[in-house]
Amino acid sequence: MSRLKPSLFLRSTTASLLALSLLSACGGKERPQADIAASQVTTIGVNSYLWRASLDALSFMPLTQTDSNGGVILTDWYVNPQNPGERMKINVSILDQDLRADALRVAASRQVATNGTWVDAPVKAATTQKLEQIILTKARDLRRGAISN
Repeated sequence: MSRLKPSLFLRSTTASLLALSLLSACGGKERPQADIAASQVTTIGVNSYLWRASLDALSFMPLTQTDSNGGVILTDWYVNPQNPGERMKINVSILDQDLRADALRVAASRQVATNGTWVDAPVKAATTQKLEQIILTKARDLRRGAISN
């Protein structure tokens, strides 16, 4: 029986060394490179391409609140110099970390001046759809630019 113990010890030690050498071979020095233009960018709480495109598209309006983690951009009232009897307010919500059309929501409020006071007025659906389209196009262009660089 004493002769079996060294043999059993030798086999288990050999098996352990073999397993250890196989595991060490798995840890190569090459690491996969991150795709900088991935559709999901999590440096901030929402997709960074949508975020930057939204800020760029609304850059002509005064901003009242921005929250990059929550994906919310609120503007103050903006009066177009060519049409001083009308003003707009925009709310942009980015709902996801992926660059997708359904990850973006734009809401607008419109008021018109009537007898010296501002009165709520309807906003055409095409207005918010056009702004969403502009933001999505800018976001895709930003992503394409990141891929080509």
